[in-house]
Amino acid sequence: MPPDKVAAYADSLCYTDLVAGYYIGAPDELLDAIADLSSWFFGWDDRHDRDAVHGRTAQWRRLCQGLHATLKHPRQHLGHPDPLVAGFADCVVRLSSHLGPRWNARFARHFHPVIDAYDHEFGNRRTGTVPGVEAYVELRRLTFAHWVWIDLLEPTARCELPDAVRKHPAYRAAALATQDFSAWYNDLCSLPKELAGDEVHNLGISLIQHEGLSLEQAVAEVHRRVGDCVGDFLAVEPEVLRLADGLDDGSAEGRKVSAALQSCVFNMRNWFSSVYWFHHESGRYRVDSWIDRTLPPYVSDAAAPEFSEIELAENNPSGGEE
Repeated sequence: MPPDKVAAYADSLCYTDLVAGYYIGAPDELLDAIADLSSWFFGWDDRHDRDAVHGRTAQWRRLCQGLHATLKHPRQHLGHPDPLVAGFADCVVRLSSHLGPRWNARFARHFHPVIDAYDHEFGNRRTGTVPGVEAYVELRRLTFAHWVWIDLLEPTARCELPDAVRKHPAYRAAALATQDFSAWYNDLCSLPKELAGDEVHNLGISLIQHEGLSLEQAVAEVHRRVGDCVGDFLAVEPEVLRLADGLDDGSAEGRKVSAALQSCVFNMRNWFSSVYWFHHESGRYRVDSWIDRTLPPYVSDAAAPEFSEIELAENNPSGGEE
């Protein structure tokens, strides 16, 4: 943002405040990195919107390629000329310093499909394609980066969970409930902005387009689904806590993993209140105060700088295509 926009809007967007309630107990340096990733995500989302609106397809493709390459070799992209690539590299490097190579590989494995899903949305936006309801639900689980945010619960707890715990049906159900709540509540609060901007990716818009619901009915249905997520989490939470209790076998490792799982469930629960608070405090959703309801006042329509082939090569030492 230009300095005047920073002064007017940055604090009121509450991007960094958002994650403070998600990841209670995280070391300060980890919380800083997660907060920066969250802020980066909103910036990426806004670039996606502007590139789609203005048909900047080649530029968008270069950005996606740069982000994929960054997940493979983050340190090689710290000086990338596109600030979104360089910023992502900075976040990945900092996040990867906490749990080790297995967790780092999983984080990258979960983030690659997020980039691809955003690219899929770019195509839908350019063609005006509104996904069907079920297709949208699955796409949203990727564009919201469900499993990335769940992965970050583990470094917060200072412990990588065993596969048997992470893949346990109760753990996955609890995680999915928190993330679906967050994504769909975001859709609910974003609906006025996205209708004004001719967006095609919103649960309410899919319900209107494919289920024949009125705007009021669609809002009520999204609200119902959001509420069901809370009920789904509360129903499965006791089973996850029992699983945590069972992991404490008296050994030091057992106590550590048990405490880590309890931390993860505690912070899953915190997603509900944090997401609710954020959407009513952040200036991102106050469309009635914008001069142009389709465009947040802190977002620039300018394209990212174009880069020469030499610049791209210098920022991709591995020799692969950016």
